[in-house]
Amino acid sequence: QFRLLLYVSDIWKEGGWGSILYLAALASISPELYEAAHIDGANRLQQLHYITWPGIRPTAAVLLVLSAGNILTGGFDQIINLYNSMVMPTADIIDTYTYRISVLTGTDFSYATAVGIFKAVINLCLLLLANGAIKLIGEEGIL
Repeated sequence: QFRLLLYVSDIWKEGGWGSILYLAALASISPELYEAAHIDGANRLQQLHYITWPGIRPTAAVLLVLSAGNILTGGFDQIINLYNSMVMPTADIIDTYTYRISVLTGTDFSYATAVGIFKAVINLCLLLLANGAIKLIGEEGIL
């Protein structure tokens, strides 16, 4: 139940920003392309496949790379607001673990720093991997 609440609230939180970016990408596609495709007999699915998707593919690629770099972050702000002893076994992620051992107990800052650096290195590797995958399919990456 906690994970479902977390997933739904994350989609609700991030959906607005994603929709703004995708609507901006859609607005950059010329309406004349859709008119010409309609005159040529293309249906909605063909217009989506041949006009809309190629128009928003660079935006989707950049958003994929940017989100791949934040996979391990896991929505710390949402989890810490919903965090208590009942949901700790389910809700504990790397960020809340480092917060708990450094800020709440105030004892082991060097260990918490090492865990944070390890997480950052893994996130960087995931970002570079996603960027390489985007470049393999022919899109321009962010690096």
